[in-house]
Amino acid sequence: MSVIPASPSSTLRYEVFVSDMVPAASPPAPDGCPSQWSSLSHTLIYGPSEALLTDPPITQGQADALIQWLEGRHVSLRYIYLTHGHADHYLTTNYLLRHFPDATAVATGETLARIRRETPNGQISERYISFFGDALPEPPITVNGTAIADAGLELDGQPLFAVDVGHSDTDDTSVLHVPSLDLVVAGDVVYNNVHQYVGEGRDGGLEAWHRALDAVADLHPRFVVASHKDTRRGDSPSDIDETRRYLDAAASVLGKASDATQFFNALKEQYPERVNPWAIWLSARRLFPN
Repeated sequence: MSVIPASPSSTLRYEVFVSDMVPAASPPAPDGCPSQWSSLSHTLIYGPSEALLTDPPITQGQADALIQWLEGRHVSLRYIYLTHGHADHYLTTNYLLRHFPDATAVATGETLARIRRETPNGQISERYISFFGDALPEPPITVNGTAIADAGLELDGQPLFAVDVGHSDTDDTSVLHVPSLDLVVAGDVVYNNVHQYVGEGRDGGLEAWHRALDAVADLHPRFVVASHKDTRRGDSPSDIDETRRYLDAAASVLGKASDATQFFNALKEQYPERVNPWAIWLSARRLFPN
């Protein structure tokens, strides 16, 4: 991806590395599409002397590819920022920190608390072990990070802010706002032409996700990086509204479907071109557990 400055006065730049989809050991979707985890975006924000990386990937192999890419950038990694507590956004954090010992993991206090709850004694949840097995990094996984204060962070003298937006595809979600770049690293609040995980959308979850999108739009970004993105596309703020429309379609389908298969088929029919339809099946099995 191209290196993007916000303005001639900005000392910061950003680039995005996207980890490829990886197979997940799971029953196939009704249409037989491959069971695979969606691609993952990792945003590198850097200045003349220091850098920040967002949301490490799932598997050790993905992390090795990311490390190789980072080393080719010749930057001094100061921070690893975690947008939220879904494991696919933090599992290899400690693995990366062993390669970049001068870096510090940072997140909101709510995100760090959730990671602690979901990784008791540093162990990976059985759910992710069942999906990825030996491809996962060795425990401990629990992130001993630093909670970001309201004043945010500084990177080469430029401010970066963690914005708590509440529920998106899960609770306790944040985005990273970089004013000097007109950039929002949106985590899972915004999706970029990839099927959205809406498995936690019942009981007001989809409505809360709309409010999270409102919070991102209120920052008036020029660039929005989605954690799950189509590599053929840029980082356009138009993805905010595309994410909204998908949520509305999912809400309509959820109100009519009586089982997981109906939900899968109906939502895929509305979005046949989005990347990785297996993500619909992942959502459907959570929404219709029986």
